[in-house]
Amino acid sequence: MKIIRIAEKELLALSKQYRAIAVVGPRQSGKTTLVRGVFPEKVYVNLENTDTRRFAIEDPRGFLSGFPDGAILDEVQRVPELFSYLQQILDENTTKGQFILTGSINFLLQENISQTLAGRVGYMFLLPLSLHELNQPLPSTDELIHRGLYPELNDGEQMDAAKYYSNYIRTYVERDVRLIKNIVDLYAFERFVRLCAGRTGQLLNMNSLAIETGVDNKTIASWLSVLETSFIVFRLQPYHKNYNKRIVKMPKLYFYDTGLASALLGIENKEQLSLHPFRGALFENMVVLEFLKNRFNHGKTNNLFFWRDNVGTEIDLLIENTERLVPIEIKSGQTITDAYFKSLTTWCKISGTDTGYVIYTGNQTQKRSNGITVLPYTSTDFF
Repeated sequence: MKIIRIAEKELLALSKQYRAIAVVGPRQSGKTTLVRGVFPEKVYVNLENTDTRRFAIEDPRGFLSGFPDGAILDEVQRVPELFSYLQQILDENTTKGQFILTGSINFLLQENISQTLAGRVGYMFLLPLSLHELNQPLPSTDELIHRGLYPELNDGEQMDAAKYYSNYIRTYVERDVRLIKNIVDLYAFERFVRLCAGRTGQLLNMNSLAIETGVDNKTIASWLSVLETSFIVFRLQPYHKNYNKRIVKMPKLYFYDTGLASALLGIENKEQLSLHPFRGALFENMVVLEFLKNRFNHGKTNNLFFWRDNVGTEIDLLIENTERLVPIEIKSGQTITDAYFKSLTTWCKISGTDTGYVIYTGNQTQKRSNGITVLPYTSTDFF
């Protein structure tokens, strides 16, 4: 079943502005399907193929000369030697949309590559499916959280999610991790990844992670960088303004897919999730992701933060727009209670804001007289 991706429009727009486009995102987020669908006339080259990769490594100039009209170079981070030769081609030929580069590792974080491609390449993040890309009606909230939103698990086929994530984790640890960093103790690294899942939606305390994993803080920082570079986790940064309050300055940790986080937590089915102590954190993770996907799918940068003071007043999500800050509370319950508004009311007083939003699992929309609007979690495109 073909899934129409919202990012198609932005990808086409980039191809008319830049000589090459880099589409990066988690493994199996649909990058290959997207670019081959949008650019069916382009030659497709998979650099995971051993023979193809050897040719590209040993003779990059000869390899690229075989594509005078450009090509789709899939998993291009496997052959970093290509980038300097690509630079020369793109400098000599100013035709737009020549090469489409995809990668499950954020290769532009590498300084030498980012300098090589600067100004020549349009950049797009493609995350797993957003809720608005799924067939309607949507599954239950618990099923969405547990199953996650990787395309292969949501294409109409009844694939076993537990087996899918087991293979995903094994492939990731055995292949992608080794490509980014030569981690000797893969068992300790996998334990670290599972411990990170247990901190979903929490403040990132690297000291406690180091103690539980049995490694030092420097190693934890390095391993977190590996998880971020390979689109497993991301950090939601705290908003910097204190409003005369002492504020928390540690980021919060989230996964790029709640299905993967659920699997790492050992949650085997949606029924188990409904009573699980991490259900609220996983729901919050899913909603934050929806806002992030909405930004990335439209070619926008990440403008998301959270705010928390030292006495525990917290706003789960702050959207920083040019003209204002939009505060959002995320609640995993279906029944609206006064407790849903407590932090928002406090925030509005100290920040001088007169509007705020509550995102919850119910299906009603309410506009309260205090300026707060209650919305179902399927309404993230409202913003």
